[in-house]
Amino acid sequence: RTETPDLQAAEPEVALGLSSVGVTGVHKAVRIGRGRREKLIAATIDCTVDLDPRRKGVHMSRFPELFEEAVEGVVDDDAFLVEDLAERVARRVVDRHEALLAEVRITAHYPYERRTPVTQLATQEMVSLIGIAAASRERVRRVVGVEATGINACPCAQGLVRGAAADRLLEAGFDGGDVERILELVPLATHNQRGRGTLLVGTAERLNAERLVEIVEGSMSSPIYELLKRPDELFVVEHAHLQPRFVEDSVRVALKSVLDGLPQLGDGDFVGSRQVNFETIHAH
Repeated sequence: RTETPDLQAAEPEVALGLSSVGVTGVHKAVRIGRGRREKLIAATIDCTVDLDPRRKGVHMSRFPELFEEAVEGVVDDDAFLVEDLAERVARRVVDRHEALLAEVRITAHYPYERRTPVTQLATQEMVSLIGIAAASRERVRRVVGVEATGINACPCAQGLVRGAAADRLLEAGFDGGDVERILELVPLATHNQRGRGTLLVGTAERLNAERLVEIVEGSMSSPIYELLKRPDELFVVEHAHLQPRFVEDSVRVALKSVLDGLPQLGDGDFVGSRQVNFETIHAH
């Protein structure tokens, strides 16, 4: 019987190394949490390797196989953290593909349980947990992160509304002191923007992902809730308009909150913040 040649291991026609070769968008069910807090949730895995210039390609079918091994290989004593699983996959990929470097990103859709701000009803929000690992034969670097949704109230439009309201009140006969008092008491209109905040922390420290979610939501004008009774809705709207923020504000507040709230981070660690607002009065 004629053996099938390993074409992936053959010399390429053009001997150039490629820094990122692999698969993206592989969907798996993974266990996240610990003990009674453990949840089986949906996750998406992306994985790439640094391809040697002397190799034509990688064995793409090995990636899902290694993902399966890593997911099934988690035992009861392991911590079910998304960054742990990313590291486990990255180490296996480096070994099996004989790669110089493997990078793995896992995004898990996690049900975050909490209570509404006024009525204290139980509600569940979907957030994204992010685990990233880059592994070589010598070491591994890990990143843990989250993505969460909130709203931002635009400070610029609110400033314009404040100025116009002050002019109208003065024209109506109110004196300057009364105008300032009124504008301090009455929430001022502006346009709201649903925002998506991302926070990434590169560290070997064990971090509580739900604490990172709180930081992301706190960087915006207000968190939002899947369930809102009327008192909760009033709270969210007033809270957002009393704390108007630009996207730039949200990024800066998130970064400062990490540094203030996580003093255990070292000089070799890093923090990345990203904020995207979905405008309500623009076409973009």
